[in-house]
Formats: sequence, C-alpha cells, structure tokens
Amino acid sequence: MTQQEKAPEVLFVGGAGQAPLSIDVVSTALAQARSRGMLTRLLSHAADIPHTRRAVDLADGVDALDFTDADAAVDWSAGLAAADPRPRVVFTGREPALGPAARMARALGVAGNPPWSVDTVRNKDACRTFLARAGFRQPAVRLCHDRQEAEQAMRETRGPWVVKPRVGGGSLGVSLVAQPAELPAALDLLPDEGAFLVEEFVQGEEYSVEGLFLGGSPHVLAVTAKRKLPPPYFVEVGHALPAPLPEQVTREVTETVVKALTALELRFGLFHVELWLTADGIVLGEVHARLAGGYIHRMLAHAVPGLEMFGAVFDDALGRPPAAADLACTRAGASRFFTPPPGRLVAVEGWEAASTHPAVVAAELRIAPGDVIPSYRHSEERVGALAVGADTVGEAEELVGRLVESVRFVVEPAPGAGS
Repeated sequence: MTQQEKAPEVLFVGGAGQAPLSIDVVSTALAQARSRGMLTRLLSHAADIPHTRRAVDLADGVDALDFTDADAAVDWSAGLAAADPRPRVVFTGREPALGPAARMARALGVAGNPPWSVDTVRNKDACRTFLARAGFRQPAVRLCHDRQEAEQAMRETRGPWVVKPRVGGGSLGVSLVAQPAELPAALDLLPDEGAFLVEEFVQGEEYSVEGLFLGGSPHVLAVTAKRKLPPPYFVEVGHALPAPLPEQVTREVTETVVKALTALELRFGLFHVELWLTADGIVLGEVHARLAGGYIHRMLAHAVPGLEMFGAVFDDALGRPPAAADLACTRAGASRFFTPPPGRLVAVEGWEAASTHPAVVAAELRIAPGDVIPSYRHSEERVGALAVGADTVGEAEELVGRLVESVRFVVEPAPGAGS
C-alpha cells in the first residue's frame, strides 16, 4: 500500500458556495489539509462546481452530491467507505450541510457533532428554548405560522420586535418591527411561507465569539465586536477582534459561551456564537456550529500567530498532536464592508491602491460598472469588503476605516435600486 493510499481524507460536505468568501474559506481549509498530507474531496451541488474552480482545482476529488439530503449523503459516504476504507474527517463550513455532515460522521464512526445538537442550534426557536431551560438569558420568542399568529404574539408581548426565519443566516428575511402596522412589510421579506419567529428586540451592544473544539471541548479564540447598519435591517458591515472590552467582561463572555456549547453537547469543528451585552447581563443570541463570515478567518489567522484553525480541527479529529499549542490572540484584525449608495455603478475609484495595502489580509469587490447596487437588506447584497491585520484593535479599525473611505463608488440613479 502506497503512502497516498494510506493518507486520511477530508470530506468537505457542501464544498464551496459561489460567493467569494465561501470559496476563500474552503480554499484555505483545503490548503491546510493538503499541507498535512491529507487527501481532500469536495461534495458539492453540481451547479456550484463550475463557479468554484479556485477551490475545485485544489481538491484531490470532487463529487456532485445533493448534500442537503441527509439520507442520500449518508448512503453515499457508506458506499465510499466500503470501496475505499481509510481514516476520514467529515467537515463543513456551510450552514445547510451541518445536519447531513453530522449524520455522515456518525455513520462513518468518525469525529463529529451529535445530530440532535446541530438540529437544535439550526432551529432558532428550539435553541432559544433549550438555552433558556439550561439557565441562560434568551430573548423571548414566539413561533408563528401566519400573520394572525404574529399579530397575537405582538399583542401579548412588548415591542419592538424582530421578525426572522426559523432557519437561516446572513440576516436574510430579518427585520425590525417597531409597531404592528409594520408587520406586513416584514412578512413580505421572509424567504418562504414556512414557520417564522417573532422575537423580542434586545437592547444592547452585539458581539460574537469565535473558536474551535479541541479534544471535544470549546476553545475560544476571540470575542468580536460588530458594526451594523441601522434598523430595520441587521446587515453586518464591520468586525473587529479582539473586541476592546474590559478583561473581566471578556472572561465572563468566554465562560458563558463555553458553558452554553457544553450544555448543547457540541464538540467538533468550529463555532460562532452571537450575544448581547445588556444592562441585565449577557443575553445569548444565535449559536452556529461553523465558522463566522466576514473574513473573520483571515483576521484570526493574523491575530493568533501560528493559527491554522482548519488544520487544527483536522489534526484533532485524527488524534494527531496540535501543530501549535498556544492559541492566544496577541494581535488584532478588522474588516469593513462597503456601503455605497444604491444605483447603477459607473466607476470604482481607489480600489487598487486600497486593496493592495500591505496590511490587507482580504479584499473582495463583487460588482463592476453597469451593475445595480441595491439598498442592503441582507448580507448577500453586500458588494465588497476589506480586512486588515494590525498590532492593536484600535490600529486595525482606524486603518480599515481609512482604506474603505478611500474607495469611491460613482453611481447613477437606477430603477429598483432602492433608496
């Protein structure tokens, strides 16, 4: 048997999505797996493969698979294991693939999260209920199936409220409702006609916590501060880590998140947990058994010297010693998404100089002259971003803000672009 035949294989369930951020995440993870002598295989929707060549070309194999069908994914993995027995790691960074990946890992007998844990955190009201019963502060939430149930929920609770899908991410379909008359417009934003949530609006500064599991236990890498557009939408337009919080607050946030993840019995891969700091203490938000977006993976790689977060997960899953024992956040990073006015793009000025600044760790520009820039309602409508690394979070925020301001979007009015 050759060394290639003995090599463990990482199965990337879901492959890469077509967004530049998703391709960058998967390409980074593929490179870290290959540097460890592992084989890599992408399990992607057929429609995504032609649009994700940067990631596809790095993989040893690519299979077209409906990874959202858990039964089909498990059957496929069983067939693979029977035909080619070797050590494997099942990994995903895509929200729709979390449940199937957990079931594949269980079927293969390899490291993974319990399927019930993943199902709980993906279902937002189920996660709220679980964490509240476990003693964590949570926003009050009602599961609704139509406008009448939502109106009743609003009559019985104090506003303002947040209307959001039961499952999903990227702020898609999420909006603030300050008074009942605004409810119909909020319902029109929901991505489908399924069940949805009417949730208490939490007054407080919002943060997130990023980390990975080692030996089945959560290890926090950083607390991240957020910038958001003003309501009624909740689009994130900036991140900074480590958040400039008092040491005692950072410690309390870290301890709370670790306890919540432990209660949920999550134990594998990466995590991203949202929360608010309020006058009454920490209120936990959504829990994700995956990496955050916003090029946080690039900022963490700068802020935590020697960190290869994907490789660390792969090593841990295979029982290998960690490549770097110290995962302390000793530097900083910040990202900022562009927020140009809506309209038809005529030109972008200053992009080349800003994107090639030596401190830039990620640069994305998703539009070209002639494209229409909408008014932002969710993260998929963002048109580009810059992320930088620096020695301190203050320096990182000042630099990324200056670089973003140096890029000018020349637009003209366009029908349907919003205001």
